[in-house]
Amino acid sequence: MVNNNQTEKGFTLLELLVVLGIIAMLAGIVGPQVMKHMGASKTKAAKVQVEDLSAALDMYKLDVGKYPTTEQGLTALVEKPSDSKRWNGPYLRKINVPQDPWIQPYHYTSPGQHGKFDLYSYGADEKEGGEGEDQDINSWE
Repeated sequence: MVNNNQTEKGFTLLELLVVLGIIAMLAGIVGPQVMKHMGASKTKAAKVQVEDLSAALDMYKLDVGKYPTTEQGLTALVEKPSDSKRWNGPYLRKINVPQDPWIQPYHYTSPGQHGKFDLYSYGADEKEGGEGEDQDINSWE
């Protein structure tokens, strides 16, 4: 026998649509702000990595007497070059050279146009120049 005094409890389709509409509006307002801050944090992380890699390159130079060549690249910080007698590395805590926050390798040349070496990332767009998340991050500024 069915008890007719019990009523079903739950949400109507209209109530669910109103809640989904409110969530969509909030996501539209908050989402772009979150993405803006995420881009800025990647740029800051790249600046910190460039500073850390530059410090490791300076340590390499103290031991070896010169910066790694362009051909040796940043790999010389974690693997001993065949022609290096005074290498005392690895100069990084990780076994691999880190990539920039946009999953691209850092660009390295030695001797550089702006100093003893140039170390840089092109940012999110992987093109020279740009603003915001697309700005270049380098070791000479």
